Amino acid sequence: MKTKLTLFSILVCIAMFSCNTSKSKYKSYSGDAEIERKVDSVLSLMTLEEKIGQMTQFSGRGDITGPEMQNEVMPYLKKGLVGSMFNEATVEKVRPLQEAALAESRLKIPVLFGYDVIHGFRTIFPMSLAESCSWDLDLMKESARIAATEAAAEGISWTFAPMVDIARDARWGRVMEGAGEDVYLGKLVATARVKGFQGEGWKDLESTNTVLACAKHFAAYGAAEAGRDYNTAEVSERTLNEIYLPPFLAAKEAGVATFMTAFNEIGGVPCTASKYLYKDVLRDRWDFRGFVVTDYTAINELVEHGIAKDEAQAAELAANAGIDMDMTGGVYLENLKAQVEAGKVSMESIDIAVSRILEMKFLLGLFDDPYRYMDEARQESTRMKPAFLASARNIAKRSVVLLKNENIFPIDKSSRKTVALIGPMIKNQTSLNGEWAGRGDRNQSVSLFDGLQEKYKGSNIQFTYASACGLKGNDKSGFKSALNIARKADLVLVAMGEDFNWSGEAACRTNIQLPGVQQDFLKELKKLNKPTGLVLVNGRPLDLSWENENMDAIMEAWYLGTTAGDALADVISGDYNPSGKLTLSFPRNVGQVPIYYNAKNTGRPIPKDDPDADYKSTYIDVENSPLYPFGYGLSYTTFSIKDVKLNTNTLKSGEQLTVNATLSNTGGLYGEEVVQLYVQDLYGSVSRPVKELKGFEKVGLEPGESKEIQFTISEDDLKFFDINMNFVAEDGDFKLWVSTSSSDESNERSFNFKH
Repeated sequence: MKTKLTLFSILVCIAMFSCNTSKSKYKSYSGDAEIERKVDSVLSLMTLEEKIGQMTQFSGRGDITGPEMQNEVMPYLKKGLVGSMFNEATVEKVRPLQEAALAESRLKIPVLFGYDVIHGFRTIFPMSLAESCSWDLDLMKESARIAATEAAAEGISWTFAPMVDIARDARWGRVMEGAGEDVYLGKLVATARVKGFQGEGWKDLESTNTVLACAKHFAAYGAAEAGRDYNTAEVSERTLNEIYLPPFLAAKEAGVATFMTAFNEIGGVPCTASKYLYKDVLRDRWDFRGFVVTDYTAINELVEHGIAKDEAQAAELAANAGIDMDMTGGVYLENLKAQVEAGKVSMESIDIAVSRILEMKFLLGLFDDPYRYMDEARQESTRMKPAFLASARNIAKRSVVLLKNENIFPIDKSSRKTVALIGPMIKNQTSLNGEWAGRGDRNQSVSLFDGLQEKYKGSNIQFTYASACGLKGNDKSGFKSALNIARKADLVLVAMGEDFNWSGEAACRTNIQLPGVQQDFLKELKKLNKPTGLVLVNGRPLDLSWENENMDAIMEAWYLGTTAGDALADVISGDYNPSGKLTLSFPRNVGQVPIYYNAKNTGRPIPKDDPDADYKSTYIDVENSPLYPFGYGLSYTTFSIKDVKLNTNTLKSGEQLTVNATLSNTGGLYGEEVVQLYVQDLYGSVSRPVKELKGFEKVGLEPGESKEIQFTISEDDLKFFDINMNFVAEDGDFKLWVSTSSSDESNERSFNFKH
């Protein structure tokens, strides 16, 4: 290996001192002159074919996450025509691939290995949407760092995360990957996750506990029509800029190294061919200097979209749009050389793309040591460390959202009760990790049954069990025995939900009620009039209107990952008081979606003093409001917010408005509350949302304890894209609320802004 590196070094030195050294016109990500010289030196040695090879990513066979391509990678590795690989992990699998690339290729350029490390690698954390319900940015950063640490120990140096798409439609399966419906929160979560994966700056990429992050999917993928994956997104320029782009800009500002294209089209142009997105916005307006990779076979799909007659034209369109790397489609590898020779794609475009990719390999230290992420001893000592599992449990319990509770939770360990544990999720391990669960072993995830058994060991609680039914299908044969067990119990705890592959990519639903015959069983159970608590394990907001009306308590557990059962037992027992708050609204039925709190008023809003008024923007069968709104979540204790005060009623340009409020724990248990600040711009040159989140703080208080909370509002917080698409704050009148959810308007105050 030492000889190979020495040979590469000699080649680089020759290039660096050659008078014919070509220089790319790329703007470096790092801004480091020495790295720029190294990139240019390598570039000068490369043939066009080798450059296109760097722009090519192959998928391994370890995981299949899209249409399976038939290309055999080994011949291309040996020729130095592979820039990156993904879907392979572990030192045992990845090292031979790197060795093949270095053994016979002319320039010995190391391969970059990527993987979908979304919410954990070996230690699986709550799915991303669940984790966002903790409203704890430090914990989100921590989970990303642990995931990066485990992945980097197994040969991975690049993750295709975070997904920062704003999502407002519960039918869309990929809501589970993001941070929900709100732009303000979405920006902060994007920043936390990027820094968790990558560190605080490009120098941190030299560490072996960081990996390159990837902001995806650029852009408006979460706006796919009808909640159907890969579908068209019809969004205006204003909506695109105000709702869907800001989290990506936040990721860029946090230093994200790569972006991924979106499958959808916007305005007739598939994102992977959009010069507007990748040149006008990403490069020119935002000055992004990392590289852009497509989603799986997205360049190939330009033909199916109907804007390319064949894959040769698809390669031309993508390259000219500024797409640097082709994920697994082989389109660049097979077509780009001819397009350059024909003058349809410039050599300068190729050089810039390759320079961006090479720079990341230098920053990761791969040219110095191509095997720095392939240490078997580190792999074994890092995988699922006890500290990682403890962190996963801590984050999981903070991600649980209590939706309803009428004297069911917590189940006191000192009480003498028989509790019937019923439902397909009681002993289920397979679904607890959710979709996109890395290399997590589903058989190692702690079931709710095992978590409760451990938690209540030695107590007076007696558990009985029956599955009742499956997660899917129409089999009701287990109803009778389950109802008999429930009949004999003092309390019934039912655990239901969705199979893990009913959410995630290509897992969209038109019916978002509990699948199969699960609700049928609940209806039979209701006839027994037993105190019943429902625990839900699922990847999206569900239609829970019937359950809300008929169950005594509902706990949204989501897919909590490896330590799910233990974390849930912590919450159910009261050892941890639930503090999660929804980041995606739950509709009353599927006919309301997409539904989100920061909607526009319309010209005929429903009057608050006359909710039954005719000819208003409403439904005739359900309320406009969601069943459970954004920011909502209950606790085992109670809180009050009082004494909301503003330091001034007029905010002027260059100054700050200070908002003070007192939060009090008015109940009998320690608890944490997420205090939320919302603002409404009452009028503007374009219509504004009914309210927008502008701040929050998560506070823990003992019973009877109070704490003063302070928020600040500046001119920047009031900016939006005006009638001329300028990002400005306009003079005007505003309302604000300091509240416990987006629907809480008990502490309304007013102010105005003047330049």
